[in-house]
Amino acid sequence: MKIRDLARELNAPRSSIYEIVRTLSEAGLLETNSDGRVFFGKSLYFYGVDYLREHDIVRRGRDEVDRLARETGETSQLCMLHENRYLVVHMRAGTQPFRISADIGTQIPLPWTASGRLLLSHLEPAEIRAMIGPEDLRLPGGQFIEIEDFVASVQAARRDGYCVTSGLVDAYTRCIAAPVLDQQGHAVATLCFVVRVDTSANRIAELRDILSESAQSLSLFRSPATGAAHRGAARR
Repeated sequence: MKIRDLARELNAPRSSIYEIVRTLSEAGLLETNSDGRVFFGKSLYFYGVDYLREHDIVRRGRDEVDRLARETGETSQLCMLHENRYLVVHMRAGTQPFRISADIGTQIPLPWTASGRLLLSHLEPAEIRAMIGPEDLRLPGGQFIEIEDFVASVQAARRDGYCVTSGLVDAYTRCIAAPVLDQQGHAVATLCFVVRVDTSANRIAELRDILSESAQSLSLFRSPATGAAHRGAARR
């Protein structure tokens, strides 16, 4: 946007915004075009590239997402927690005729996603309630999720070691997610498939197992109980 619009949105003096924009532009963090609109600068792009190169889970997770999409034909994502939101870090569209995608960098309320339930699965119920606002519980279609139902679904995701949701963000999709765990067994990221809502139960189970194996390969934590839970779920 233009600097005058930025100043208005921030309710800040235009002179201060001009000075800040000038300073950040000299550092390459911002750029302005010929009509005076402000954009992110090249330095931010290079910082992002460096972050992706040096951050082990992101670097390996991107490769894994690309492999999963290529081998299964399904839309695959790497997601993380950022500012109490679900963040799409990397996405690769599948080869299915019906394609579902989300832009990289998209932030979505945690109750709207399977990944959100896994990313909170190490927290106690009171901590989860404190993180989730009333606006996060209202889905795009207008439906409202009760906070206690959401807390229960987080606990179920922790018990099962994966999560499958249907028709939350839109009525046509299902999300299958598996956690990438740190040394303490906390989910620091998730791998997920976004598939059609009418995908068969057998295909969902197949994709869940593929995803769980992939996420475990990225994890630093190994739990025999998690493996047993997955095997029990597969038998069910």
